[in-house]
Amino acid sequence: MTPSPAPPRLPRPTHAPAPAHETAASPEAVGFLLIPGFTLMTFAAAIEPLRLANMLTGRALYRWTLLSRDGGPVASSGGVPVAAGASIDAAPPLATIVVCGGLGSHLYDDRHVLSWLRRMAASGLEIGSLCVGSHILARAGLLEGYRCTIHWDNLAGFTEAFPRLDATGELFTVDRKRFTAAGGTVGLDLMLHRIAQRHGERLAVRIAEQLLHDRIRPGAVRQHEAIQPDPHVDRDDLAAVLALMQEHLEAPLPVARIAARIGTSRRNLERLFRRSLGATPAQHYLRLRLRRARQLLTQTRMSVTAVSVSCGFQSPAHFSKTYRAVFGVSPRQDQRRQRTEALAG
Repeated sequence: MTPSPAPPRLPRPTHAPAPAHETAASPEAVGFLLIPGFTLMTFAAAIEPLRLANMLTGRALYRWTLLSRDGGPVASSGGVPVAAGASIDAAPPLATIVVCGGLGSHLYDDRHVLSWLRRMAASGLEIGSLCVGSHILARAGLLEGYRCTIHWDNLAGFTEAFPRLDATGELFTVDRKRFTAAGGTVGLDLMLHRIAQRHGERLAVRIAEQLLHDRIRPGAVRQHEAIQPDPHVDRDDLAAVLALMQEHLEAPLPVARIAARIGTSRRNLERLFRRSLGATPAQHYLRLRLRRARQLLTQTRMSVTAVSVSCGFQSPAHFSKTYRAVFGVSPRQDQRRQRTEALAG
């Protein structure tokens, strides 16, 4: 007989859950604020654990309302429209607000929404975000003095836009009455963590089993440790070189110095890169710098000149020429096009 699989593992909560007799009898009222272009997967991953918590316990532990600025439907990044239950001005009493961000959220700057979020925070509500929604909380001034995170692909732009914030790059963060999740399926891990805190680990594990989620990940896991490893990077020395390159994008290290840092020769390093990545170290280093440049151009309001300096190019002219050779458009054209697409949702 095949043994039953082990139940999903749950990291030990920072604080022990309250005993059953101390758990609040009234359901936690959660408002999901849908931002145009929100990521549908992350939203679904966050809301389904709440539904299952109610179903598995036979009790109304949670109730939720979908909100939009004006109460109308909101299109996700994939173009799927989702109907809202109320406008933010007509929202029912809430305990928690979850800002559901996604494509274009780094440019979202609706003053009415930001003001409403500030008022809700001032009234004592817990406020969090999913995916690129961290940009919106930061723009509202709600992450000052709090640890936070955002999807790894938006981290460079986020830290440039809000350099004073403690952006961790973790899967999710929970810091007093603020919580942020990186995106993708992390909404599930975040909500299972919150359910375990309030209603106990056993319920969180039962929900994970229902969702075929084999391991409940703790928030402190770094995002790059949780994603599928690159099949080409199967050597510690290559991983060490790539980490060095990522750490020195603004002031690139000479290839010979990188080789010396990991205790090998430049020739051996060249062989390793050609065999594993099909490029020289210098070529791959340039790709990393251009990728960072594209992130900064499309996720911040930095000028082309500032981006060229931030990514280690000798001059804006050299940067523009190299950028066009790789991406087929100039940095300014690419910046304008991608911002237009993001705002169009």
